[in-house]
Amino acid sequence: MVVTFNVTGGEQGQWAVLQVSGELDLVTSPVLRQRVHDEVAEGRHSLVLDLSEVLFCDSSGVGVLIASRRLIRSCQGRLRLILPAQGAVDGSHVNRVLGALGVRRLFDCHPDLASATGDESRPLSA
Repeated sequence: MVVTFNVTGGEQGQWAVLQVSGELDLVTSPVLRQRVHDEVAEGRHSLVLDLSEVLFCDSSGVGVLIASRRLIRSCQGRLRLILPAQGAVDGSHVNRVLGALGVRRLFDCHPDLASATGDESRPLSA
């Protein structure tokens, strides 16, 4: 089975939104890293990464998420992740990986786009 990795961009109000799908691994993580850098270089410092369609995430994928957080924070920006607690296959894979590694608490995580881009958004608890 071939899984296609894809990152598509858009905007939702004041937020730049990158929708990520497929497997986030050693081969594909540089693509996401570059897209985040491109958004920041274009002056977009409020960024949502929609990871709800990511089927697999390894340590290099986690590394890109942590590096993205560091980059956005250096610009006094905001980074939010969409990590549904429940999904088609027992919840978000990325959600489980970040939780298992003990780094989920570093991120402002939300269950959907409306929550992540809302003014009164409440992050999911770690």
